[in-house]
Amino acid sequence: MLALALAGCSRRGEIDATGGIVAVRSACPTAAVPAYTGDITLFNPAQSRDAAAIDVVADITNLRSTCADGAQYYTEASFTVNARRSDASVARQVTLPYFSAVVRGGNTVVAKRVGQVTLNFAAGDYRASAQAKAGSYVDKASASLPADIQAKITQKRKAGDADAAIDPFAQPDVKAALLRTSFELLVGFNLTQDQLKYNATR
Repeated sequence: MLALALAGCSRRGEIDATGGIVAVRSACPTAAVPAYTGDITLFNPAQSRDAAAIDVVADITNLRSTCADGAQYYTEASFTVNARRSDASVARQVTLPYFSAVVRGGNTVVAKRVGQVTLNFAAGDYRASAQAKAGSYVDKASASLPADIQAKITQKRKAGDADAAIDPFAQPDVKAALLRTSFELLVGFNLTQDQLKYNATR
């Protein structure tokens, strides 16, 4: 963890001795579900988009992540898939694809994997749930701010100094470094173009 404003024993959100706010930046990727990928709808027949043809609806929920600090930062995300079907007459197994992607700077995909989660509906049951996991490795050097940028951010400033009113986070080199060293672990259903369009326009 990198303290953006060093203040001895100060904790996140507290005002330090210089009047600054203590903030903490984690080098570990944060886990999130991208827009429009957190749910999936299966139709029967598959080409239909009529409400009466909805077969199975599933969504990703309860996404949680942990980070291990070793030779690399390893982030593991766990999540729950809840599903509902329209016909519960017989037992059924449904397998859904999901992806996990490491994204750098908010828009550059540096790694992607596709996995599967299987839901087992018992006869007479309309609902089923399953657990799934995804993981990512990020190089420490890539996720760490350069020493000169850290120094610029944590530099103590006194009232009256020429740079006292300058927000270090507004400086182009600091903003670029923060973006370059920021990683996310994104998890969602591995949708087809038609499924993604359906989610975005319904």
